[in-house]
Amino acid sequence: MIAQLLPTEVVAVDATLDPPEATLFPEEAEQIRNAVEKRRLEFTTARWCARRALAGLGLPAMPILPGLRGAPQWAPDVVGSMTHCNGYRAAAVARTSDMAAIGIDAEPNDTLPEGILESIALPQERGWVRQLMRTAPEVCWDRLLFSMKESVYKAWFPLTGRELDFEDALITVNPLARTFRARLLLPASALKEGDPTGFSGRWSAGGGVLVSAIAVPATVPATVGGQQNAPYQMLVGSAA
Repeated sequence: MIAQLLPTEVVAVDATLDPPEATLFPEEAEQIRNAVEKRRLEFTTARWCARRALAGLGLPAMPILPGLRGAPQWAPDVVGSMTHCNGYRAAAVARTSDMAAIGIDAEPNDTLPEGILESIALPQERGWVRQLMRTAPEVCWDRLLFSMKESVYKAWFPLTGRELDFEDALITVNPLARTFRARLLLPASALKEGDPTGFSGRWSAGGGVLVSAIAVPATVPATVGGQQNAPYQMLVGSAA
């Protein structure tokens, strides 16, 4: 499911079940030694997906430990992202010569709990979410918005080493093309040279799951301080 949203330079692997053969390196197991069974299965299967994806790049299996803010620590020449939700786990990786960053996120196709939309969405976003929930209710657009913002964060953080709040990205969506665009609302003073001012991505829905994905090509220059009003573009598909 997630592979269809990403360029061919990215290797993505997903799973809807937790394979019994999935195992952890000792240092990974130490990270979740006190975790409940649900968390252990999510953690393990996501890494099983990641190691299969790394094999697709011709790379050996290796431990994937959580780093700052939980971001997975990849080998120096690899970028990637992992995600999991009920009934779905996925990982996507690429070589740094091809991609500067990847952000993927999966969420259940279910409405957000009461009050969460107001805490994560800007007024413009709440407008299109509510409109689409009336006209296309088969997709839980509030939850999809949350997924898109998570993908934005997962792409942004490895590039910059800095955090984003939910209100720092304005998301617009194309429901027919299944694409989205994120415009970062950070002031120019908060941007450093090489920082992106936006991202383009793709999304999908199926099997009770919503997924979103962003891939940042290594060869595309970043926009800085809003001087150039063109976000990073994905290598496949069109922007919203």
